[in-house]
Amino acid sequence: MNVLVIGSGAREHALAWKIASSPRVKGVFVAPGNAGTASIAENLNIAPTDKEALGKAAVARHIDLVVIGPEASLASGIVDHLNNLGISAFGPTMAASQIEASKVFARKLMQKYGIPLAKGITCSSCAEARNYIRQHSLPLVIKADGLAAGKGVIIVDSLEAADKTLHAVMNSRIFGTAGEKVVIEEYINGREVSVIVFTDGKTVLPMPPTCDYKKIYDDDHGPNTGGMGSYCPPAFFSSQMKGEAINRVLAPAVEAMANEGILYKGVLYAGLILAEGNLSTLEFNARFGDPETQSILPLLKTDLVDICQAVIENRLDQIDLEWRQEACVGVVMASAGYPGNYRTGFPIHGLDAVDEDIMVFHAGTKLNECGTICTNGGRVLTVVGTGRNIAEARDKVYRNVSKIHFEGCNYRKDIALREIA
Repeated sequence: MNVLVIGSGAREHALAWKIASSPRVKGVFVAPGNAGTASIAENLNIAPTDKEALGKAAVARHIDLVVIGPEASLASGIVDHLNNLGISAFGPTMAASQIEASKVFARKLMQKYGIPLAKGITCSSCAEARNYIRQHSLPLVIKADGLAAGKGVIIVDSLEAADKTLHAVMNSRIFGTAGEKVVIEEYINGREVSVIVFTDGKTVLPMPPTCDYKKIYDDDHGPNTGGMGSYCPPAFFSSQMKGEAINRVLAPAVEAMANEGILYKGVLYAGLILAEGNLSTLEFNARFGDPETQSILPLLKTDLVDICQAVIENRLDQIDLEWRQEACVGVVMASAGYPGNYRTGFPIHGLDAVDEDIMVFHAGTKLNECGTICTNGGRVLTVVGTGRNIAEARDKVYRNVSKIHFEGCNYRKDIALREIA
């Protein structure tokens, strides 16, 4: 069979890599892809949100399965469009994708169905938001309603910072129309974890819990990014807590969507926080996480294509998910200046020097006119390693990260450190 992966990041490289390992797969295509996917698949120069062009390409190349990575593609209705063309697509519909595309929608859903979440309010004006903040203790969390590439959640610890953030989000529209409304929530001091599941709208099958790192600098300093690294499984999140996450958050969310007349099929990601033994839901995502996917798929033994088709065909209850009993750590290498302004086009050296059992998933990379792999984005690579435990996986990853370099490369030195400190 032929499979098309939509997206251009390290998540999509990891998906294409896993899909290509399936004995059922004949050809893999990635749109638009990057320099890494070009080595294992055929890249198609099509934007991830160009539904018409993607549909035509899928028909022309006799694609049997489409796997969608980016949230913007899902929110634009790519699954609906492909289904209308008779093409099997793995991912939620446009209506189902609201659970990520609108923080307001997700909050209302959780409130209606008793899914644990932080106290807060939805505001549609700066004045309303400022008034609420002045009546509550700081710090507080301000969330842009719509999609903001993982950067629309801002913690404020002063009235000055709150006013500045509200002005930037709601008036200056630094996140575009995503800032038309905001959600303001209490700040919960605890340990964050991502729990991601496959679901066909009825059955829910979990992946290993993961922890990601959103801040650009060590010790969680600096602005938010799309994610600077991840690891799994976290020792602090017990099997009992995983069960609670499924039973109180993920499964109820899938059931809630069905009760609202929306069948949720694909991957559902819950960003959770554990504080004083209690779980709260920070957010839902309607797709594979990035960088979490890069730390999860290396541990998956079951054929990913089999899983995707079982979801599409409403028979996920027939799948037995198998995982390697190992640990995995991924470290993101980024361009200098990211998540702000950064330069690209720098040659990447050392990719052929890494150990054989190390995976390097490309994100912001491209091949220049000479065929040299160069930087082409903020997050450039995710270097991933597995081991018998977190300490072993972490040691392997950082030994190999040091072998790769490009001008201005930047990466956190503390990914998974708290697990072994």
